[in-house]
Amino acid sequence: MKVACVGGGPAGLYFSILMKRQNPSHDITVYERNEAGSTYGWGVTYWGSLIDKLHVHDPESAVAISENSVRWSDGVAHVGDRKTVHHGDTGFGIGRRRLLGILTERARSLGVRVEFEHTITNAAELPDADLVVACDGVGSALRERHAQHFGTEATAGRNTYIWLGTTKVFDSFTFAFVETEHGWIWCYAYGFSEDASTCIVECSPATWTGLGLDRASEADGLALLERLFAGPLDGHRLIGRAQADGSAQWLNFRTLTNRTWHRGNLVLLGDAAHTTHYSIGAGTTLALEDAIALAGALRGHDRRRGHDVHDARDVHDVHDVHDAHHVHPELRAALVQYERERRSALLPVQSAARYSAQWYENLPRYMQLAPPQMFALLGQRHSPLLPHIPPQLYYRIDRAAEQLEPLRRLKRWLGPRVARTLHARSRG
Repeated sequence: MKVACVGGGPAGLYFSILMKRQNPSHDITVYERNEAGSTYGWGVTYWGSLIDKLHVHDPESAVAISENSVRWSDGVAHVGDRKTVHHGDTGFGIGRRRLLGILTERARSLGVRVEFEHTITNAAELPDADLVVACDGVGSALRERHAQHFGTEATAGRNTYIWLGTTKVFDSFTFAFVETEHGWIWCYAYGFSEDASTCIVECSPATWTGLGLDRASEADGLALLERLFAGPLDGHRLIGRAQADGSAQWLNFRTLTNRTWHRGNLVLLGDAAHTTHYSIGAGTTLALEDAIALAGALRGHDRRRGHDVHDARDVHDVHDVHDAHHVHPELRAALVQYERERRSALLPVQSAARYSAQWYENLPRYMQLAPPQMFALLGQRHSPLLPHIPPQLYYRIDRAAEQLEPLRRLKRWLGPRVARTLHARSRG
């Protein structure tokens, strides 16, 4: 099979690795528009369950990723001058540049061609391929050319955020909430190497404009944020990515969905297919799980066709992305299987992300609680029940549910039903 992956992020690189492991005769090229070693962002997070999956599918890259990650087992919340610690599951952080370097090296060792500084905006710019994988991110050019077919919808969140680095090395996943005269501003921070951490700062639009962050240059904005978060930062500086005009890169998160994920021999992968709010830290995990699912579906496709997809009739049938009817039925079935599997797996994650984003958008509702109680509800922010129950009452119910099995069962029973009802109303 001849495969073209457009986008050299974790999804495309890992997919190319899995396909080469399944069948070394696959002809695979990854096209990345940026130069080698350049990437946006700082570090990414994941949890132990992901490493377990990676070990199953490619032990070599799993070991390299694990060895280059830092880990933590506590969550820490700073509310003003008060600090709360929660002992939880072990989490991991790794520099995005390091992760991409590991996956690129592994892919090339298996015979994948990785071409940097090669921009693809139209499938017609590619050599004939049996499969074109659009893994070029939330702004996917390949997807946008057929946005009506894919049914692409993007919803912007209310809050503004900025993705920063810092020389402060956090040894726990850290939240810091600061109240200003213009409202609350907060950050999420986690280490990803021995000398750096990621620090995401978020606030409401009113706080953003009230503090003058909408008008400040990046340098002035960073200086203000360093003063606001001086305690958690311990005097360390923040590092940004200034635009050409010196402005800061403040954003509104876009939740992206698609009605379908494939068109002819073009299939969406990772952020090109879906996004989930960064506050649940699942983006990289979901991208790699997409790659696993697509490679798995195509493994069955290979098996059914005896690995013989290069006769002239098949290549003619499958390379034309403009006509879905010219795709071999076995390939179409594999893409349908992939989409069905991932849509089902994403439902609870997308629900959790939606409620997590809403929790932060309604932050003042929870900041009246004592810090330990607020931090407890921060951990419950994925619950569809929480927005509909007074926070203090929810906290008492949650504590009681830990002791009483009938209450635990009731909470488990109610949650999905409330979520389904609200989802149906929002779509109606």
